[in-house]
Formats: sequence, structure tokens, C-alpha cells
Amino acid sequence: MAENPISVQDVADGLRSVGYLPGEETALVSFLATKLGKPVLVEGPAGVGKTELAKALSKYLGRELIRLQCYEGLDEAKALYEWNYRKQLLRIQTESGEAGWDQVQDDIFGESFLLSRPLLSAIASPQPVVLLIDEIDKTDQEFEAMLLELLSDFQITIPELGRIEARTHPVVLLTSNNSRELTEALKRRCLYLWLDYPELQHELEIVRMHVPELPATVGAKLVEVVAMVRELDLKKAPSIAESIDWARALLLLGAREIDENVFRETLSVIVKHRTDLDLVAERVGVKLAPASAG
Repeated sequence: MAENPISVQDVADGLRSVGYLPGEETALVSFLATKLGKPVLVEGPAGVGKTELAKALSKYLGRELIRLQCYEGLDEAKALYEWNYRKQLLRIQTESGEAGWDQVQDDIFGESFLLSRPLLSAIASPQPVVLLIDEIDKTDQEFEAMLLELLSDFQITIPELGRIEARTHPVVLLTSNNSRELTEALKRRCLYLWLDYPELQHELEIVRMHVPELPATVGAKLVEVVAMVRELDLKKAPSIAESIDWARALLLLGAREIDENVFRETLSVIVKHRTDLDLVAERVGVKLAPASAG
């Protein structure tokens, strides 16, 4: 059943009910997005829950999630639409010789020959959706410019068909790992949310939500250690999802504490680069040595 939140608290409770623990600002901006109809630009380091926020909103609002995963070189054909050229060619070949080109042209550039990609699918959907444009910073400024019509007026112009307006109003989230500065034109059209790694207590609540059986002392030590690891100059800092994975691994192994041995044995759950493994083992592992060793 589709939800229609009437307060920020509704959104906070709704996101929590589907397994996402939002901060106050996250709940506020998410609520405004549903009511003002403005896209949300969510920036922050990798692994802080930007993509998960879109997934959680989709579940809570009872809407389909349509995701456009961005990458370098992404163009309109993969993001908006493209023509089914094989079907068009077949139509031309099977057309009787008596038909003129104008008649065939009008036919082959109809909606039945159109292949919808994520952006057009979100606009054309008869039911409201959540549209996730993931990692927009991996594209170029030309792609951003193409998005402006969609983000401003929720419409797309197809030269052969004309303007296609949104049947319903999607909730749109754009995520960015902040690898490049986005254009001011794009930012003006969006609400803004910065997500960072959570404070210790907030991350502990997230871990407890997903791994409630984990002993309290282990959970408290886990988020403390993860925070120490993130302070190092690593190729990739541990994400919140990896904190949860580590908690599940420790529970599965029956760990009652996180000492140096347990840490080194399970380190690869949260650290995924060879050089990072050595650095973390050296800088953090030694701090977890048994008290008796001192």
C-alpha cells in the first residue's frame, strides 16, 4: 500500500520500519522531497547509505524503484530512450512497395518502436516511482545538461514524438561520491543532503537494528574500531554495510570480544585492499592486544 507521509516523523518512522535508520536531516529532506516534488542531491563518501536511502524510500512509500547507474560515457540512448532499429528495419522491409516514405516514417517512429530506458520509464510510469540516478558525478557536464529538462519540469522531449510529460510525480534522488564538482544549474534544481559516516552511537544503533543478537560489548567495540580504521589514509574506508557484515561474521564465529587475534582473522571483512590490510593491521591491530600483554 502506497504511503503518503504527513510529517517528518512519519518519514523517520517509515524508514526505520524498513531497516534504514535516518538522521534528523535525512528524514527532513526526504519528507520535503515527497511534498515539494523537488529532486534530492545526496552527496557524501562511498558507503554511507546514499543508495540505500533511495531503496528504503521505495519500500516505505510503496513505490517501484527505477535505478539509473551512471558511468563514464553514459549517453541518452542508455539513460533516456533509443529506437528499436532492428524492428524499424523489419517494418520497412515488410511494407508494401505502394506505401510512400512519409507513411512509413510516421509508422516506424511511433511509441511501439521506442525502447524506454530508466529516465523515460520513470516519466512514463502510470504509478508514481522512486527514481535513483546513482553516482551522477561519474558522468560529464553534457549529461547533466540533458537532465535539466527532466529535473525542472518532469518531462522529456523526443524530436520524433514531441514532449512526454510525467503521468505521475516521481521522487528523484541523485547520488554523488563528490569525485567532481557538479554544475550550479543542476544543484539549483535540487534539495541538498550531505551524508557522512555516522557518529559512534548512531552506527551502533544501525548495527543493532540489523544484528540484534550481537553481544552489546562486541557491538560497542566494533563501531569504535571501525571509526579508528576510517581515520587512516586508506584506498577505501569501511562502509556502513561492511560494519554490518563484520557484526554478522563475529556473531557467526561466536566472538565474545574483539581482541587482536579476532581482529586480524576477520579484518578482510571490512578492509578490501592489500596495502590497506597491512596498514590497518599495523596501526589498529596492535591497539587491540590483550591487557595482560602490557
